[in-house]
Amino acid sequence: MAGTAKRPPLVRTARLVRKVRPARAAATALFLIAALLIARHSWDLRLLTPAAERALYDLRVVATVPRVEKDDRIVMVVYNDQTLIATRKRSPLDRATLARALRNLDAMGAKAIGIDILIDQEQDEDAELVEAFRSMRTPTYLAYASADTNAGNIEYGQQQFLDAFQRAIAGPKVKPASIRLEVDNDNVVRSWPAQPASVPPLLANALTPVHPESRRYTGSIRFLAPKLADYPVYNKLPIDLFAGEAVVPQFADLIRDRYVLIGGDIFDFDKFETPLRGLTGATMIGLEVHANILSQLLDGAGYARIPGWVLWLSAMVAVIAGALSSLIGGAWWRLSAALAVQGAAITILPFMLHARMIDTQGLPVFGWLVGWVIAFAAVGAAARAIGSEQRKFAQSALGKYLPRDIATEILADPERLALHGEKREIFVVFTDLEGFTKLSHAIAPEMVALLLNRYLDMLSDVVLDHGGTIDKFVGDAVVAFWGAPISRPDDGERAARAAYAMWQAGEAFRNSAPEGVPPIGKTRVGLHFGEAIVGNFGGEGRIQYTALGDSMNTASRIESGNKQLKAGMMASREAVERSNLDWWRPMGRVVLRGRAKPVEIFEPVPDMAASDLGHFRSMMNRLSQGDLAALDELEAFASSHPDDAALGNLVYRLKHAEPGGHYVLD
Repeated sequence: MAGTAKRPPLVRTARLVRKVRPARAAATALFLIAALLIARHSWDLRLLTPAAERALYDLRVVATVPRVEKDDRIVMVVYNDQTLIATRKRSPLDRATLARALRNLDAMGAKAIGIDILIDQEQDEDAELVEAFRSMRTPTYLAYASADTNAGNIEYGQQQFLDAFQRAIAGPKVKPASIRLEVDNDNVVRSWPAQPASVPPLLANALTPVHPESRRYTGSIRFLAPKLADYPVYNKLPIDLFAGEAVVPQFADLIRDRYVLIGGDIFDFDKFETPLRGLTGATMIGLEVHANILSQLLDGAGYARIPGWVLWLSAMVAVIAGALSSLIGGAWWRLSAALAVQGAAITILPFMLHARMIDTQGLPVFGWLVGWVIAFAAVGAAARAIGSEQRKFAQSALGKYLPRDIATEILADPERLALHGEKREIFVVFTDLEGFTKLSHAIAPEMVALLLNRYLDMLSDVVLDHGGTIDKFVGDAVVAFWGAPISRPDDGERAARAAYAMWQAGEAFRNSAPEGVPPIGKTRVGLHFGEAIVGNFGGEGRIQYTALGDSMNTASRIESGNKQLKAGMMASREAVERSNLDWWRPMGRVVLRGRAKPVEIFEPVPDMAASDLGHFRSMMNRLSQGDLAALDELEAFASSHPDDAALGNLVYRLKHAEPGGHYVLD
C-alpha cells in the first residue's frame, strides 16, 4: 500500500487506466476531450470564457504597459467642446476651421498629417477645404471608410459623396487613409483592425510606410501610459490655436518634423474602451488610439504571435497537469506544493510573455484553468471510484489482520504501512494447538476445516479486539504482534492480556468440541518483546505485512517450550516488565531449544491469591540469592497444589538445574 502512495502520478495514471471500467473510462475520456478543447479554444467559445480571457488579458496589459515620457514625435490637434461652441457647429465639424489649420500646419513644417474626420456630406465650406488640400506640400491623409467594411455606419449617399470628395482633393501629397478601428464583443479596442486590399492603408501605415509588413498585422495594440500622471504621452492642442490668421510662432516648434493627427476630442463622441480603462478609469478618443498605433509602428514594436501548435501543446500540458495532480497522494503538503507551482506558472508566465512583446491575446489562460479543473475532477472521480472499490477490498483484507482503528489510519495514510523493512520494537505472540495434526487424520476433512476455521476465528477475534496485528496463520498456529504498524503506549498490556485470552479461548474451544470428535489438545502461547524488521515483504501487488527477526524466533521457542514446561502460556522477562500487569509468577531460567543464552520466563496467574503469589515470589527471590532452604519450601508449596503441573515442573527443573541456575529444554 505504501508503494502505491509513493508511485509518481504518471505510474498511478497508467495503473488507473488499466483498472478503470469501460463505461467510466469513456466518460472520463469525454471530459478530458472537453477539457482539452476548452483549454485551447476558450477565446472562441460562446460561454463566459471569452469574457474571462479578455479580463485577464486587460489585467496583463495594465500590469506590463510601458510607462514613457512624452512622445514628441506625435502631436494631436483636436476639435474640443470649446471649438464647437466657438464655431457653432457640432456635426459635421466646421471645415473652414480645418482648412485654415491645414494651411498653417503645412507652413510649420509638419512631417505628415493624418485627419481622423470623415468628409461624407456636403457643407458650405467645402470649396475652401478642397483648395486647402490641393495646396498642401506636407503629405496629408484624409479619413476614408467603405460601406463594405463599415456596414450600418455609411449609407449609399454618404459613400458617393465621400468618394467624390476624395477624387476632388487627390494629388501627390493628399491621399486617403483608413480610420477603421475594430472592437471586441465587449466594445473594447485591443487589436489592430484588418486592412483588406479594398480599402486604403490604416492611418498609421499611411503616415509612415516604413514597415510594409504591418499592413498584414492584426495583433494587439501596444498602448502606452505616461510615466507621470500629469504629463500625458502625447501633446494635445486645440485646433483653434492653428486656425487663426496670425499663428503664434512658438507653436511652430511643437509641429515641425512631427506627425500631426487631427480629429475630435468631444464629449461622448468617438470614444473607445481600451484595456487601460482599469488603470485610468477613462475612455480614449479614437485619435489617441491611432496615435498609439502610430507609436507602435514607429518603434517596430509588433507583438509576436504564438503559433497554434504551441497553444495546443499548452492546452495538453494544462489538462495533463490537472489529471496528474488529482493522483498526488500522501501528505497534504505534496498536493499543496504542486498546486502552488502550477498556480504560479499559470499566473506569472502570461505576464512574462506579454512583457516580452509576445501577444497573449488568444492565449487561453482561463481555458487552462477550466481545463485543469475539469481534468482534475474527471480523473480524480475515476480514481476515487477505483479507490473506493480497492478501499472496500483493502478494508476487508486489512480487517482480517489489523484492528479496525489501525486499518482506518492505514487507509487514510497508506505510507504508515511501510513497503520497505523498518526496525521496530514489538510484542510477539505465538500460539499452537497441541495434537491438531494427529486429530486431522482421525476425522473427516469437512470437520477439520470447520474446526480449524472456528478455532482461528476465535483467536483472531482476540488479537483484533486487543489491538494487535495478525502476522500469519501457519496451520493451526497464529502469529501476532503489537507495536507495528502503529504503536501505542499500552501495547505491552494489550499483548499480555491478548496472549492470556488466546489461551483461554483455546481452552473454551477444546471443551466445546462437537460430539464424536476426539479430545482436542491444549493451546500453548508464547509472548516475547524485542526488535524485529517489519514491513510489507509480499511485494506491491498484495498485502503481506509481516515481521522478521530473532524476537519472532524467541517467541516461537517460548511457545514450544510450554509442552516441556507443563504450561499453557509463558512470557519472557522483556515482555513482562513492559506489561504493567502484576499477575506474573517467575518460573525460572531456561535455555530454549537451539539457543545458548538463558531466558527468564514467567507465567500469568491472575487467579492466584495475592498472598500466595507474594509468598511464591519471596521463595524464588531467596532461592536466586543462594538460600537452598527456599527450594524445600517451594517443593512443599507445590505439593499443596497438586493440580498445578507447571509448578511441579518448576521444582523438578530447579533440582536439576545446570550450574548458573538454568535448565536446558529439549
